[in-house]
Amino acid sequence: MLCFYGVYSVTCLALVSFVALILVALPLNLETRRKITGRAALIWFGLTGITHTITGQELLQESPAVVVANHASYIDGILLNAVLPPQYAFVIKREVTRAPFVHFLLRRIGAHFVERKNRYRGGKDARNIVEKAADGASVAVFPEGTFTATPGLAHFRSGAFAAAVAGQVPVIPLVITGSRYILPADRLLPRPGPIGIRILPPIHCTGSGRDAMRRLANHSRTAILEHLDEPDLLAQREAASGR
Repeated sequence: MLCFYGVYSVTCLALVSFVALILVALPLNLETRRKITGRAALIWFGLTGITHTITGQELLQESPAVVVANHASYIDGILLNAVLPPQYAFVIKREVTRAPFVHFLLRRIGAHFVERKNRYRGGKDARNIVEKAADGASVAVFPEGTFTATPGLAHFRSGAFAAAVAGQVPVIPLVITGSRYILPADRLLPRPGPIGIRILPPIHCTGSGRDAMRRLANHSRTAILEHLDEPDLLAQREAASGR
């Protein structure tokens, strides 16, 4: 039964994505294209019966901000696309550009791609995002960079917080629960289940430089851990190394 559900949900995702791909290829403005993919994501959740509840949506502000969320599943990106306002651009690992149709769809909604394995290219990508944030753009980032089958919150990379400091905009932590159960890293097909999204109060940027970035990262990570109900993988690693 679960196998049937998994095949059904993937088929629905392919069909909804295909329609969205055709629509975003039209000469529409960026906000409209983002609304189309957001609606497509909501339709997919409706077709599959994956329910999601949102707490704190009123904390999302119209002014520029950087949303940072924990990352546990491939469906996290679909989820944020469904619930975030169209002003937000997504920061995504550059590996997804190997899938031409996915790359085209993400490019058409203004996603930013970051190289994780090449330090020079990664630094250049990060600087581009920082420059856009300094110009007043809002971005949504998974600061862990990737996810694994092991439950827990990993180390936060600095890019999102560098963007917040550059733009002097607040960081809004967002907690996702349930997505790891539905489609963890070691599963090919999703299974049904509920997802929770909790949007936490903005953390305002004070100061500049690395110290400000570090404060934002630490405060955001602590806030997410308080509501995540998963272990702190960074603390475990430091304890194991005797630090």
